Amino acid sequence: MFTGIISDIGTVRSLEQQGDLLVRLGTSYDPATIDIGASIACDGVCLTVIDRGAGGAEGDAGWFDVQASAETTGLTTLSEWKLGGKVNLERALRLGDELGGHIVSGHVDGLAVITAMVDEGDSTRVTLKAPDDLARFISPKGSVALNGTSLTVNEVDGCSFGINFIPHTKAVTTWGQVAVGDEVNLEIDTLARYVARLQEWQS
Repeated sequence: MFTGIISDIGTVRSLEQQGDLLVRLGTSYDPATIDIGASIACDGVCLTVIDRGAGGAEGDAGWFDVQASAETTGLTTLSEWKLGGKVNLERALRLGDELGGHIVSGHVDGLAVITAMVDEGDSTRVTLKAPDDLARFISPKGSVALNGTSLTVNEVDGCSFGINFIPHTKAVTTWGQVAVGDEVNLEIDTLARYVARLQEWQS
């Protein structure tokens, strides 16, 4: 379980297809604090650590390895990762941690596409298009997780919805590097999913 508050930007150090995709990510996390079998959200995808070590490049404290199945790479942006690419990272929520965002499972529902970006003062308003089957779960002032980042929806127009990014968010996540046409991992709000399901049962 996660909160959508990004705590590090990792760097893709290696990609190796071994049946599943094996990925090594450089991180500022102290590798001594990462347990084998721990869950880390990587661009919003919950992945299991299978190895870790010290001695990272470019100032990283170390690295950790994860594996992604063909289903995971087919349903998320992992198939587009490249060497040197940047990845939003969040470690699993621990008892007593501050819940600063919203409850995020790390199970990506689909891909949204960035259709427009407009600077408004120091902030940037980004418009995205959600898949038809997920758009009904997105509502104004509701929450979504995009590439693992907990965000508040400003407005909704059919399958399109808008998000405002303040300078801090752009600086501490990969959102300062996105462009129109990019696909991003979308996880809808768990509460929205259950409310919609309850309404279906009652109708």
